Amino acid sequence: MVTNRITGNRRRVVILGAAGRDFHNFNQVYRDNPRYEVVAFTATQIVGIADRCYPPSLAGELYPHGIPIIEEGQLENFCREHRVDQIVFAYSDVSHHQVMHLASRSLAIGADFVLLGPNQTMIKATVPVIAVSAVRTGCGKSQVSRWLSQRLRQLGLRVCAIRHPMPYGNLQKQAVQRFAKLEDLDQADCTVEEREEYEPHILAGHVVYAGVDYGLIVEKASLESDVILWDGGNNDFPFVQPDLHIVLVDPLRPGDESRYHPGEAVLRMADIVLIPKTDVATAAQITQVRNSIAQLNPSARIIQGRSPLRLEPPLDLRGKRVIVVEDGPTTTHGGMDYGAGYQAVKEIENITIVDPRPYAVPEIAAVYAKFPHLTKILPAMGYFPVQLQALADTLNAAEVDVVVSGTPSDLGRLIPLNKPLVRVFYDYAEAKEPGLGTALDLFLARRGLGSKTGEIS
Repeated sequence: MVTNRITGNRRRVVILGAAGRDFHNFNQVYRDNPRYEVVAFTATQIVGIADRCYPPSLAGELYPHGIPIIEEGQLENFCREHRVDQIVFAYSDVSHHQVMHLASRSLAIGADFVLLGPNQTMIKATVPVIAVSAVRTGCGKSQVSRWLSQRLRQLGLRVCAIRHPMPYGNLQKQAVQRFAKLEDLDQADCTVEEREEYEPHILAGHVVYAGVDYGLIVEKASLESDVILWDGGNNDFPFVQPDLHIVLVDPLRPGDESRYHPGEAVLRMADIVLIPKTDVATAAQITQVRNSIAQLNPSARIIQGRSPLRLEPPLDLRGKRVIVVEDGPTTTHGGMDYGAGYQAVKEIENITIVDPRPYAVPEIAAVYAKFPHLTKILPAMGYFPVQLQALADTLNAAEVDVVVSGTPSDLGRLIPLNKPLVRVFYDYAEAKEPGLGTALDLFLARRGLGSKTGEIS
């Protein structure tokens, strides 16, 4: 175990994380704070992100040897051995029950259990910020973020999307990342999970920032933006202080608005609450989430939207045997049985959606063992090359006619497939007027922004 320079009576801290919020909280609150010594980060949710080191170049002068990252399962033994005083919870999309189980584990070893709030962790930008958040992973944030970016650009405004972090590789190299073309993703060795979020923005002509040090990221993005769009991850609250905060709920998972952390807090913070998927949800489901919104945040404006699906190329899948690949985070720790891919094809006449599990190679079989609710689809796992190869091997072994891919990432660019690939795209569309576009126009007008001609379309 590395030893850093210790001065005075500093409180010893462990930060519980999943390679994102944990690093941000450290940078904002602990990095240059002589009252604390962060002795470790823990890692969970994503396989293979532990047994690394938060590098000295990011950790600062108080940590010349960096900070170790250990598995969350080592928490009790590590904290007793290193006499930890404070345990900070810093990841997202976790049930309230699970958060309190972690609190109980922390208290049982004598440590304080801490949740850092927006006032300590949000960064103030020099340009207006529109944030898109959600109560759960898989609500449809990415589609809404792209729709907003497109509309802002149509008004003649420069916009950069800042994406919630996914630094699963070399942290030093990932400190500040700017993606403007697909080749940038290749050069950065981006995972499938990163590509799922970045590719659609890039293909629409939008610049995306991400990484580890969001102080520097916000500074750089502000220099080339009239408006910053925070494209949130999981159900976390923004790293950047929003001037307009749009929060999505999921009518296909009614009740989750108040069951998950920090999604409930995010909903209570919202200026606008957006209900997407109203074209596939039932009236009862929509009513249930509307009632929940009214109870948790009665001052928020509620807007309903649609989530239309399209297949490219538009192959005739009637009578075909297909295997469906879905967005990984949405269907693993996000808890959904299926996503856009299955939704798009499940009603096609005489289609056979094949169970992927019999074809799963060991690396993919381990994912099914960890997430037993997955029975209909194959999650697009590609955090590391071995996982990506396992995904390819599973798909190529499957006895089907077509691969239906609901992941926003273009799998055809990443892995060789021995059968045709049909991609399913999930868009955002207004359900009724006044809608999200009207709300955006009003916000821009209050800020003195709009089209170059001075008109708000």
